[in-house]
Amino acid sequence: MSRRPVLLVIAHGSRDPRHAATVHALVERVRAARPGLRVETGFLDFNAPAVPQVLERLAGEGVQDVVALPLLLTRAFHAKADIPAALREASARLPRLRVHQAEVLGPSPLLLTALERRLYEAGLSPGDKSSTGVVLASAGSTDPEAIAVIAEIARELRYTGWCAVRPAFASAVSAGGYPRTEDAVRDLRAAAGVRRIAVAPYVIAPGFLPDRIARGAREGGAEVLGEVLGASPELARLLLVRYDEARVPVRLAAVSA
Repeated sequence: MSRRPVLLVIAHGSRDPRHAATVHALVERVRAARPGLRVETGFLDFNAPAVPQVLERLAGEGVQDVVALPLLLTRAFHAKADIPAALREASARLPRLRVHQAEVLGPSPLLLTALERRLYEAGLSPGDKSSTGVVLASAGSTDPEAIAVIAEIARELRYTGWCAVRPAFASAVSAGGYPRTEDAVRDLRAAAGVRRIAVAPYVIAPGFLPDRIARGAREGGAEVLGEVLGASPELARLLLVRYDEARVPVRLAAVSA
């Protein structure tokens, strides 16, 4: 049996079947990028297998080390509460299984590259940057840390050359004073130098809130709508970056135990 820690990708889950299909496609891309690394998928809700079931199966197989990687773009409630609680409960029941929680995916330059990839795939080109305003549309959050990260991502995207960038939230319960997607699109209409508007969904997989973002883009009159980040090569690479960052303390803990 390989002594390399197993990578457990933890997704939120959704009633929308497109969500799980996208997660599995991303995980397959990670497996293809690093042959020999065992990659498992667990869900917090709605989809199977659930995270505790995966950990129990791994422990039963004699696996000793797991890197649990939240498939999340910001450190909000799920990364700070739900996932740590699930991992603590599993560790208490499975004392021979060492589980280390990796960092969430964002922020990262790879995510900026993935966002731009989706906009180019939707019909834009690098030459369009100077005349295109971008609405960075995320699901939304009430967590101040997550809100600050979204604002920083918008600033960094602006620095890559787009004419203007506005953050927007899809969720009605979000804080931070950010507008809905459709309102951000309308706001950009008045910005100097903006000749077209593109909406870049800062979400991983399809579902209710991404559909709301798409609806807002249409209602606001955006000319371009990017796809969700999905199984992009940048996202697959980022999962491996977070795995590599997290597996060092796991390996050291195993040596000293």
